[in-house]
Amino acid sequence: MVIEYRGELIGNAVAEKRDKQYDASKIGSDYMFRIDGSGVCDATKQGNVARFVNASCNPNCYTKIITLDGIKRIVIYAKRDILPGEELSYDYKFPLERIEAKRVSCYCGAKDCRGYMNWDRSYVSLSCPADLPDSKEIPER
Repeated sequence: MVIEYRGELIGNAVAEKRDKQYDASKIGSDYMFRIDGSGVCDATKQGNVARFVNASCNPNCYTKIITLDGIKRIVIYAKRDILPGEELSYDYKFPLERIEAKRVSCYCGAKDCRGYMNWDRSYVSLSCPADLPDSKEIPER
C-alpha cells in the first residue's frame, strides 16, 4: 500500500451538481474518483496528497476499492518497487469517449502512451468502430 485516496464521500446527484459547478467556475473536477455506481470521493476541495498522483499509460501504481468497517475506501498500491524520488502514477481509467472533441489528452510521456486518458484504439472493433457507445467504462486490465 502506498496511500489511501481521501476526500468527501458523496452520492451521484451531488457529484453531478458539483461537476457542473466546478466546470462553470473553472476549478475542474479532476479530483473526483468514482467508488461504485452510487458513490464518489470528491477530493477537489478537501483531500490528501493522493489526489496529486498523476495519470500514466504505463503506471507504477494501481487503485483498488476496499471495504473497512463497512466503509468503501480507495487505496493506491505499488505495482513494483518504486525508487526514491520517482513520480507515482496510475491509470485513471476514465470512461471511453468516442467523440474526439471530448477526449482528454494524455501527456504522461510513456513510450506506449495512448494519447488520450479516455480513449484507446484497442477497445474498438476494427470492423465496426461505430458500435462503441458515446462513453463506456474501460475494462479492467
